[in-house]
This record gives sequence, structure tokens and C-alpha cells, in this order.
Amino acid sequence: MNGNYYQNPTFPTNQNTIPTPSSPPGNISSQSMMPIEQSYIENILRLNKGKRVNAYVSYPDSNEWRDKVYSGIIEEAGRDHLIISDPVNGNWYLIRMIYLDYVEFMERINYSHDYSEKTF
Repeated sequence: MNGNYYQNPTFPTNQNTIPTPSSPPGNISSQSMMPIEQSYIENILRLNKGKRVNAYVSYPDSNEWRDKVYSGIIEEAGRDHLIISDPVNGNWYLIRMIYLDYVEFMERINYSHDYSEKTF
């Protein structure tokens, strides 16, 4: 085959959109290291790491575990998961966000939105 059959794609670049070290992309807050203009559930859960919660979860395809409540402390939260540790029994739970119905907090919620810190 000739060397011109498969060519590397070229994409136009705009020199004005390259981020500089002084302006982090996505308006990242240095305190929480997350985009502060987004109030997605995983961001709210991240702001409340270390707090005691009840996570209500539904597994629609399971007859054995249709609805379940996980109690514990928020350890981590990602775009598609929540990690809770239960200090009573020592168990750790990795919960997929797709199954999470809602979260009940046992104390005040930290919530950051519209460039201001709020507590409910």
C-alpha cells in the first residue's frame, strides 16, 4: 500500500482558547477542586464528605434487594458512584448513582452554587 492511504487527521486550532496557568479551566474552586457553577449531585456529595447519611437505593431488576438503605459516612463521590463507610459494622459500600434515589443527611448540608458558600 502507498504511504498516503491512511493519513493522520488534522484539526483546526484556535490559539485564543488555550488555557493559561493563571486561569484554570471550568472555574475550578481551589477549596473544593470542582467546577463551582455546577450543582450536580456528585458535587454536592463531595462537599459533604465525612458526614453521616442514609442512602436510599432501588434495584429494579432484583427481587431480593428491591429497595435498600445504606447508612454510614460519605467517603467519596464520583460522577457514577458513591462510597459510604459504616463505622458500626466496618463495611464499606460502593453504590452506583444510577440506583441512588435520594440521600438523607443527619446534619447540615454544605452546598455551593452561584459562586457563594451556602449551608442548609
